Amino acid sequence: MAPAARELRPSKGRSIVNNTSPAVRLSDATPNRRRGGDLRVLLGPATVGATSGFMGALTLQPGEFVSEHYHPYSEEFLFVVRGEVTVRLNGEPVELGPDESVFVPREVRHRVENRGAAEAFVVFHLGPLAPRPELGHVDTEPQPNPGEAPMRLAPAE
Repeated sequence: MAPAARELRPSKGRSIVNNTSPAVRLSDATPNRRRGGDLRVLLGPATVGATSGFMGALTLQPGEFVSEHYHPYSEEFLFVVRGEVTVRLNGEPVELGPDESVFVPREVRHRVENRGAAEAFVVFHLGPLAPRPELGHVDTEPQPNPGEAPMRLAPAE
C-alpha cells in the first residue's frame, strides 16, 4: 500500500505549489529489504505520481549491504546524511561519510556497504525511470532476502 500523501502548507496558509504539494514521511514509507538494508521509496510513481524518477532513503546497520546491481535506464545519486558507507562502482571502492555524495552512471554495477560501527543513513535518487519497473534493476549478485516482494514503483492498477 502506498503511503498517503499529505498537503504541506506555509505558515500563512497558502499552498506551496498548485494548491497541493504531496509529501511522504519516512516512517510512512514501506520498507523493502530484498536487496539488503532498509530501503524506502518516498517520492515516486506509486507514492506521488512522479514521472521522471524516484527518491528514497536507505538505512544500513553495521555489516549490512545492498547487493550489487545496475540500472540499464537510470543514473543514481547517493548522499550520505550520517554514518559511513563504501560504494563499490564496478568493484572499485568509494568511501563516503556524512555530507558526501557519489554519482552512479547508467549501467555501472554498484553495491553499498556499511563497514563501520554506526548506522548509516543515505538519501538516493534515480532517473529517468525504466520503461517498466521490472526493467529498472539488474541484479549481479544474490540478494540477501530474495523471498521479499520487489519494491513497488508503479501505481497500483
